[in-house]
Amino acid sequence: MPDNIAVRTIIRHGQVVNADGSLYADVLIEGSRIVEVAPHLDVPCDRAFDASGRLVIPGGIDAHTHLDLRLSEEVRTSDDFATGTVAAAIGGTTCVIDYATQAHGGTLAAALDDWHARAGGRAAIDYGFHMSICDLSGDAEREMAAMVERGVTSFKVFMAYPGRLMLEDADLARVMRRAADLGALVCMHAEDGHAIETLVAEARARGDLAPRAHARTRPPHLETVAVERAIALAEQTGARLLVVHVSAAESARAIGEARRRGVRVHGETCPQYLLLAEERYEEPGFGGAKYVMSPPLRAAAHGARLWDALAQDALSTVGTDHCPFWWKDKERGRDDFTRIPNGAPGIEHRMSLLFGAGVREGRLSVNQWVEVTSTAPARIFGLQPRKGRIAPCADADVVIWDPRTRRTIGAASHHMRVDYDIYEGLEVTGAPEAVFLRGELIVDEGEFVGRPGAGQFVPRACPGAAADRPPASLDGPPS
Repeated sequence: MPDNIAVRTIIRHGQVVNADGSLYADVLIEGSRIVEVAPHLDVPCDRAFDASGRLVIPGGIDAHTHLDLRLSEEVRTSDDFATGTVAAAIGGTTCVIDYATQAHGGTLAAALDDWHARAGGRAAIDYGFHMSICDLSGDAEREMAAMVERGVTSFKVFMAYPGRLMLEDADLARVMRRAADLGALVCMHAEDGHAIETLVAEARARGDLAPRAHARTRPPHLETVAVERAIALAEQTGARLLVVHVSAAESARAIGEARRRGVRVHGETCPQYLLLAEERYEEPGFGGAKYVMSPPLRAAAHGARLWDALAQDALSTVGTDHCPFWWKDKERGRDDFTRIPNGAPGIEHRMSLLFGAGVREGRLSVNQWVEVTSTAPARIFGLQPRKGRIAPCADADVVIWDPRTRRTIGAASHHMRVDYDIYEGLEVTGAPEAVFLRGELIVDEGEFVGRPGAGQFVPRACPGAAADRPPASLDGPPS
């Protein structure tokens, strides 16, 4: 077929699931866009897929990844944009938003150019960027407007890691005020950095250097107190705020209460905080190092309350914070937990983990699952109307999801480029049967069949007040 003729694809007989409802319908795709969603479409097409007994959902959006992140000349994340996005696609994710990071003394423009070079021609799925700001000594505040013009409409700041990434409250307020002026979003890493540094120094002084000390020196209340400060700064400056990787129940409660009183704040959590608990740090030998991430894993009771917060829209999204390191790099901290690179893999498993432990176990409706894994990220981060919904004119990022597939997660079978898996041995239910990126089949029965480098940069808009409203309904017909 000539290149200038758009391929017409139809997906028949599936249950189309959006965040605000479900229906049994056919989905007609022409070229890269969805053109019609309706029962019993009788139209000519070039190829057809039978989705009987399956769900047809919008491609997942993972708005929290760290691909090709370089901590030093020797240590970088094991997944780059080529390998990590293939793994994401196999798991049902068709778009990621990665964190570009300003160098100390460097410009935001230089950081963005650097991340474009890392991703361009390598990403297998679509991608965008947040911009992490860690130095206001130059022109970063002024440069924020140029970032928005280039389609980067969210800025990350840190309340942790003093001397490296952290901004003090006065500088946080400057960034948030400027973001408010621009209509941009502020993504906040909320932990009390100074208090944590004190606890770390005390642990090292008494010789408490095993991986479990990582969790002990970052207790839940030091996350919650930072979350409450971040909310207060958002109220003061008028900024839109998203608190990333919420791990503590009281943090979720604070975000929910702020949302109910009209503060423009959202919370993101991650599968590891929903499904894993702090006992993992006690694994024999150095096994606990696999789970060294910030914030750390919490007691199991926190996870149960985070599920409730998702179901009640106190928390809005689930990202992975995918930040994998080779085991040899984790080993650098065998004698001192502060030298263990922080981060863990998960980009491939997010959709299945949330379906199995969420939908199948009754914690989320199937519509809420689509909401937190695709629709809410699209709305909050300015990807609508292109992404996050099965609807006419949207990008044909479509997943045919088999709700009955069962598999056991393990490093021997996953597609992430890392030599361990934090969910090793966990059985999950539900997996993609087929994944389409802008109308192109890129995953077929668990195998990547797409084109490496076919992913495109997606510039994002500032969504404004529409992103701050909770969806009209999260309940649809039973799945």
